[in-house]
Amino acid sequence: MRSLLPLLLSTFLLWSSFSVKAQEHFTMEDIFSVQYANDVQISPNGKQLVYRRMGFDIMQDRSVGSLWLMHTDGTVHQKLTTYDGNEAQARWSPSGDRIAFTRQGKNGSEIYVYWVETAKIARLTQLPQSPSGICWSNDGQQLAFSMFVPSAPPVIATIPKRPKGAKWAKKPRITDRLNHESDGRGYLPTGFSHLFVMPAMGGAVRQVTTGDFHHRGTISWSKDDRMLYFSANRKADWEYDFRNSEIYQLQLSDNTITPLTERDGPDRNPIVSPDGEYIAYLGFTDKREAYQNLQLHLMRRDGSEKKVLSSTIDASLSNIQWAANGKGLYFNYDEKGNGKIGYINLKGEWTKIANNRGGTTLGRPYGSGMFSLSTKGQIAYTYSRPDHPADIAIVGPKGNNWQRLTHLNQALFAYKKPGRVEEIWYTSSVDNRPLQGWIVYPPDYDPIKKYPFMVENHGGPILNYGDRFSIEMQLYASAGYIVFYPNPRGSTSYGEAFANLLVNNYPGEDYNDVMDGVDACIAKGIAHEDQLFVTGGSAGGIMSAWMIGKNNRFEAAVVTKPVMNWISKLLVADNYYGYANSRYPGQVWENPMNYWKFSPISLVGNVETPTMVMVGMNDLRTPPSEAKQLYHALKLRKIPTVLVEIPSASHGIANRPSNLMTKIAHTVAWFDKYKK
Repeated sequence: MRSLLPLLLSTFLLWSSFSVKAQEHFTMEDIFSVQYANDVQISPNGKQLVYRRMGFDIMQDRSVGSLWLMHTDGTVHQKLTTYDGNEAQARWSPSGDRIAFTRQGKNGSEIYVYWVETAKIARLTQLPQSPSGICWSNDGQQLAFSMFVPSAPPVIATIPKRPKGAKWAKKPRITDRLNHESDGRGYLPTGFSHLFVMPAMGGAVRQVTTGDFHHRGTISWSKDDRMLYFSANRKADWEYDFRNSEIYQLQLSDNTITPLTERDGPDRNPIVSPDGEYIAYLGFTDKREAYQNLQLHLMRRDGSEKKVLSSTIDASLSNIQWAANGKGLYFNYDEKGNGKIGYINLKGEWTKIANNRGGTTLGRPYGSGMFSLSTKGQIAYTYSRPDHPADIAIVGPKGNNWQRLTHLNQALFAYKKPGRVEEIWYTSSVDNRPLQGWIVYPPDYDPIKKYPFMVENHGGPILNYGDRFSIEMQLYASAGYIVFYPNPRGSTSYGEAFANLLVNNYPGEDYNDVMDGVDACIAKGIAHEDQLFVTGGSAGGIMSAWMIGKNNRFEAAVVTKPVMNWISKLLVADNYYGYANSRYPGQVWENPMNYWKFSPISLVGNVETPTMVMVGMNDLRTPPSEAKQLYHALKLRKIPTVLVEIPSASHGIANRPSNLMTKIAHTVAWFDKYKK
């Protein structure tokens, strides 16, 4: 008996250490330990899948992705290659014997192929730019892809040549384009994206589109591999008709291009049916509204007999894929803040196949995720719940035989305790609409105690939060805050009419919807009038600034990358050309007071709330000058305020892990300063 005591004692101590570890909260350093699955591609025979395993490089301060291969019974889970760097766009050949993929090198990405039986790898290309949209021909003999082709920028005048060794100023940057910069990318190089084809065993790469038009997105081969189908806008005024696109047919024998659609509105994502007779695609007739559902359409391969299949589905569809028998299509959609996979037959009858698709936006709980389909009908998809980011699940063609295949964060979550996420429904005080939100409780929540209550407004504004994992929400909860994130009117996943309530009215009653949620949480006993805080980024920053201009109920606010003044923002932002007549009537110079009345800066004289203002210094979407307007106004009014400018950060402040930590740390520190 005496000899067993050391063993029992060591077992007890080991169990005790696990018990203590199981109670640890998330810390900011855990961002570098979290992993998630993305771009899951199941093999044609349904026996294997390849996916992109995402994480964050602590030394390079960026996201990285490597390709992993596994059997669909969850066994033989291994890295596809030994390359220690970014690999992406894995696509199975039609026979399943090869996988094409891209690998990031010093000069961009190249196309590689992996032979499944031998595990051999070969590089196929030496391209001047990075390829995208890789697509196999049906016979497995060719690959198609899109690639940017640079062109020379405009030259207006020249000056004398500088003497050798002279240090003159750089040449001016000249543009004559409508769209010449993009947030996160900066100044756009001159040129256009074109389609290319090449032998699947390597060889000559042939450009098959020409002209000063962009050709990118989904590419689909005809059944006989003689034609490509793609989406573009090849009209003369394409720059100013930026919401429009058409489906085109390209004859590979002579590169003849024929338009198959012609309406005013986006038509995109063409997918040829298995028998080659039909083309499914997404789009809508543009009514110039704030939001319109992307609907599933069907036409003959020559463009005739067009019809809408998804008219009974009040949601935007994406990622359409034909069933192998050609009798219907599978698709993504969001419903009430949850990612779904659906199926629709050619009569327009549809059904839900799977829930909880998502988990590939790690920072905040936005809609995301994808699926792929085998010829046997199995569906592999990114599966997420509030307590974990995207893992891989597989389900049968009728929603049967569901199985979760991976637990990528098991080692981390075994000793980390996430905050519990709870759904809440409440009623609008404006029109009695049902409204949805979520509450994240601190990991060691005690209902007897009183906690500070944080409202986190989502961006967009026409997007949705949902019951998905969010490291940002979890870190706020771990800091001791109850976090409330609502989906007010204007959010997607509640139908087109609900999302479109913000047309010519933003911000509007969405403010009331958020405050109704706060009052519902007070009535529930989890929020308290003297412990309210508010934050949000982009459209969430606009809402946060609007809220503190409308009331003084909050102890403190953090307004991140806001628009404060629509008049000053519109003609300097990268998307300056996209607002008039869809968000607000008329151009800003035609109706300036309408733009002004929806500008949070018009309410700044009412603000009494201590406010931190945060922005990325390279933000082209909501330029730093917008954040400075709020900071300077509050400073002049002697309201407690501070301006946090994040160097080199674009609108997506949290794209780099260190910046995500900076955002969270400063938000918590500011709120902690004012909490009771």
